[in-house]
Amino acid sequence: MEKLLKLVGDSGLANLEFGQAAMIIVGLILLYLAIAKRFEPLLLVPIGFGAILVNIPGAGMGAPPIYDDMGELVSYGGLLYYIFKLGIETGIFPLLIFLGVGAMTDFGPMLANPKTLLLGAAAQFGIFGTVIGALLLNETGWVSYSLEQAAAIGIIGGADGPTSIYVSSQLAPELLGAIAVAAYAYMALVPILQPPIMRALTTKKERVIVMTQLRPVGKVEKIAFPLVLLILVAMFLPAAAPLLGMFCLGNLMRESGVVDRLSDTAQNALINIVTIFLGLGVGSKLDAESFLNMQTAGIMILGIVAFCAGTATGVLMAKLMNTVSTNKLNPLIGAAGVSAVPMAARAVNKVGLQANNQNFLLMHAMGPNVAGVIGSAVAAGVMLSFLS
Repeated sequence: MEKLLKLVGDSGLANLEFGQAAMIIVGLILLYLAIAKRFEPLLLVPIGFGAILVNIPGAGMGAPPIYDDMGELVSYGGLLYYIFKLGIETGIFPLLIFLGVGAMTDFGPMLANPKTLLLGAAAQFGIFGTVIGALLLNETGWVSYSLEQAAAIGIIGGADGPTSIYVSSQLAPELLGAIAVAAYAYMALVPILQPPIMRALTTKKERVIVMTQLRPVGKVEKIAFPLVLLILVAMFLPAAAPLLGMFCLGNLMRESGVVDRLSDTAQNALINIVTIFLGLGVGSKLDAESFLNMQTAGIMILGIVAFCAGTATGVLMAKLMNTVSTNKLNPLIGAAGVSAVPMAARAVNKVGLQANNQNFLLMHAMGPNVAGVIGSAVAAGVMLSFLS
């Protein structure tokens, strides 16, 4: 009987606290959104499952190793602790994700219309505007963010999950779980959040603008661009070299045509394996103590403001460029300046087709979309350069 009572007393149910139960429900909600609604399933499935694992009482999946008073190892710690420690806290997983993203990215649409670089740059306003907003929230008294935490939160405005995780792991690891969930949640909600903003800031006449066909981009251009981009940016902003370097390496492997096996591995096997571990590592930070607080609520609010601001400034920049250009841009493509690739470009194409069913904007929108990836990496480099 004593053994039975001990078994019951040691069970998860007997030790389950309210916060842990709440976070298990959050994990189940993330799984529902991923499976039933198909919101970023590749990330939300392992994140949601990791959130459930780390909140099971007594399982110790996210627990650190334990040492006695003599420094002798008593417990090795949980699997999720080591996944986070080795892959996310060091920044390795986000960098490997960038390698795979680079291998899947075609710079052709951006090179064919270099003006779209300005749209990607304009959309980064959401990042820096949110940093200011986070610091202003301190004045309300209900939440407090340091400058490093504000910078990490601001990266959500670029709608770039790996960059958000990388910057957060360097500047504010205590907020990593909330920032990662916010970043990927808003990336998944691109088809819902962006169209109303696009319609509100453009007229019917602007939405039906038909853009000229993009010029063909030669192989030499495609090979040279990632090298030139990396050297120029890294020389001026070395802090951006890790993210941009992995991105450019992946792209060079794709475009060079001489390492197809490596490119295929980066695009498929490698990025898939890293995505599993990245999601589990992020999920390990969704414990009740770290997540259920006012700081997390502030992050979710600031995140959506940042994302909407980035979308709006991209559209407004396109409208501004049209005032001084004879070759008119459809201002809808400015919304793709956030680096949610390719979700933002697809949302632009859908709104464009609703206005004119013969107006296909997908390839035109991919230019600012790719520029947004570069822009968010550069913005991350600026943050890290000033605050690391």
